[in-house]
Amino acid sequence: MRCRDRPVLTQLPETVGRAPLRIVVADDSYLVREALAHLLDAAPELELVAVCEDGDALLAAIESQSPDAVLTDIRMPPSREDEGIAIANRLRDTHPGLGVVVVSQYATPQYALALLEHGSDGRAYLLKERLSDRGQLVSALRAVASGGSVVDAKVVDALIAARLRSSASPMDELTPRELEILSEIAQGKTNQGIAEQLFLTKRAVEKHINAIFLKLGLTSAEDFSRRVKAALIYLAHQGDGAPPP
Repeated sequence: MRCRDRPVLTQLPETVGRAPLRIVVADDSYLVREALAHLLDAAPELELVAVCEDGDALLAAIESQSPDAVLTDIRMPPSREDEGIAIANRLRDTHPGLGVVVVSQYATPQYALALLEHGSDGRAYLLKERLSDRGQLVSALRAVASGGSVVDAKVVDALIAARLRSSASPMDELTPRELEILSEIAQGKTNQGIAEQLFLTKRAVEKHINAIFLKLGLTSAEDFSRRVKAALIYLAHQGDGAPPP
């Protein structure tokens, strides 16, 4: 059973006069789903109407239950990559008033930016370590349901750090062609191989490589050593903020 509806609960005294927020939860981990269900069931201002284990079931539950907000893991079947973000972005068109809280174990700038690139209204990005704090989780759900936004403090720190790294990186000085050639160097190709791949003369490739070495501050080592160091700089820059495997 990929998604189960929750029983309708009698409204508690704390919520009399104010309808509780209808919430759908999606996570591919059974233990996480059960923990979240227990946590949210104990919040009188919320009504947990469905618990799902994958993206397809989540979309079906949204259609059948008309929730006010969704709490979803970032990685779920079928893609197990960024399913939660893809669904959140899709819902902007299909259900523009629906709030979405995406949770992840990664304080990854790329994921947060992908979630917020079309606007931050009605969206939240929290780390899974926050899920044990019912008050913080309820606040995030209430915020997105009313059109607000929440970004985990650790994710904000990661965004700032990534920005500082980017602004200070000599890689920013490279032209698109130089970056293209540096990518080929990182793949271990010779100057002749790069020239053939990019339809350049070998002399043009050499001029570009000399410019790359100069901009990266690699002017005093032997050519082979400079190529290795340049490749390492490129790979490190490409990997900034990427989640661990």
